[in-house]
Amino acid sequence: MNLITIIAIAFALGIDAFSLSIGIGLCGIKRGQIYLVSGVVAIFHVIMPLTGLFLGQILGKIIGPIASSFGAIVLIFIGAHTIWKKIKESRDPSCGSGFDCISISHPLSLILMAISVSLDALTVGLGLGALNFDLTLTVIIMGIVAGLMTFGGLVFGKRLSCTVGEKAEMLSGLILIAIGIKLLFM
Repeated sequence: MNLITIIAIAFALGIDAFSLSIGIGLCGIKRGQIYLVSGVVAIFHVIMPLTGLFLGQILGKIIGPIASSFGAIVLIFIGAHTIWKKIKESRDPSCGSGFDCISISHPLSLILMAISVSLDALTVGLGLGALNFDLTLTVIIMGIVAGLMTFGGLVFGKRLSCTVGEKAEMLSGLILIAIGIKLLFM
C-alpha cells in the first residue's frame, strides 16, 4: 500500500481524538496539558494499531488468500459504524452531547481517554495487518497524525463549534469506507 493510503487511514483514525480534544479545549486546558494529552494520545495511536497489526499478520497467515478482502471489509465496517454512530447522535438536539468535560489532570483519566479514542485504531490495525502494510511506517504515521490532530483540536477547541467535530467524524467514516472499497477491488 502507498503512503497516501496510510496517511488517509491515519487521518480517519485521528478524527476521534480531534473531536474529543475540541470538547476538552472548549472546557479549558493549560499549555502543559496540551502537550501531555497530545503525546499520550499519539503513543496510544501507536500501541493500539501495533497490537492490531500483529494480530492481523497472524490472522493473515491463517486465512491466506482472503486476508486482503477481510482487511478491506474491516475498514468498511468501521467506517459504516462511525457514520451510523454519528447519525444516531445527531438525533439528539443538544449540541455537544458527545463532548463531556473530561478530567485529564488524573493519569488514569488521561490513559482511559487515550484508550477510548484509539480503540478503533486497534481494529484498523487488525485489518491492516491482514493486508501486510509496512508495520513501522504505518504506526509511526498513525501516532504522529493522531498527536497533531489532538494538539490542533485542543489549541483551537475554544474557537470551534460542536458541529465541526461531528462533521469531521462523518468524514472519517466516509474515508475508511472509500479506502476499504478501493482495497476490496484491487
